Amino acid sequence: MVLMILAKPGFAQEIQRFNPDTIKTIQLDSVVNIKAQKFGVETFINAIITDQSFYQAFRNMKRYNFIAENRIYTYDKKNKVDGRIYRKIKHTNQGSEKMVYLAKQDTGKVYKKNGKYQLYTIEMFDYIFMNAYKTDFVKEGPMTGNKNGETNESYKDKLKTLIFAPGRPIKGLPFIGSKTQIFTANMRQYYDYAYHSGTYLDSIPVYRFKVTVKKDLSKGTKDGLMIKELTTIFDKRNFEILGRYVDMKYSNMLFDFDVQMNIETSYFGEEKLPTKITYQGNWDYPFKKEERASFLIVHKDYQSGKEK
Repeated sequence: MVLMILAKPGFAQEIQRFNPDTIKTIQLDSVVNIKAQKFGVETFINAIITDQSFYQAFRNMKRYNFIAENRIYTYDKKNKVDGRIYRKIKHTNQGSEKMVYLAKQDTGKVYKKNGKYQLYTIEMFDYIFMNAYKTDFVKEGPMTGNKNGETNESYKDKLKTLIFAPGRPIKGLPFIGSKTQIFTANMRQYYDYAYHSGTYLDSIPVYRFKVTVKKDLSKGTKDGLMIKELTTIFDKRNFEILGRYVDMKYSNMLFDFDVQMNIETSYFGEEKLPTKITYQGNWDYPFKKEERASFLIVHKDYQSGKEK
């Protein structure tokens, strides 16, 4: 198995059945005209590669009480919904019961006869986010992307690296591990870089740094590039990452995938915490059922809680 990101090819743009809401909470006002010699594309790239604050925002959840609403949809080959999962969860930081279901509903083709999820994509979602809500998530060290073997733990580590530290290599991912390194000297020739000034959530001054595949490349070259777009939102005041959108598509003889993910955080007091995650993707892998799914994850009503 090769992560939850693998998907079916043939989509020139975003999969139309579901809008990943590409950082729509930002309003752009102008192209940044930066004259300082020490500020430019390299500044943004170095910040993306070295940043730990974006991942830390998810680890910070353990200190808070909050409500999580998770909506998951699965699709048939005609992109018609054939399964729905809805969870409304109250996470608390006091006592032994960290997670209480306020609502839980499943319809359609969600589970196998043995009670396991139909799709590995959903299994990975459950493994990552349910553990996060139980606070097991925060006991781990920093993401490395280097855990080997075909275990859920190794796939989870690779997925975290892809989401929270794009640009780093991911070992143990056949044929595509090096394709995530889009900031190497060799890979930079294939991408355009642009940064704008804007306002996030109506009040936070930000930069939007957008990396996209060059339009004048040959089709063969474009098809060989896995990351089609990487958009990152930086807080101007501290240069921490507030949001990220990534569009990935790739196909070879072993697998095909087409995935878009969008992640947003916000401040609660001085703490940065996740507020919205959207995912959509199709993947196909030999000897496994083709998987089509989308998620909408919303975290809200954060309140301080005393850590146990």
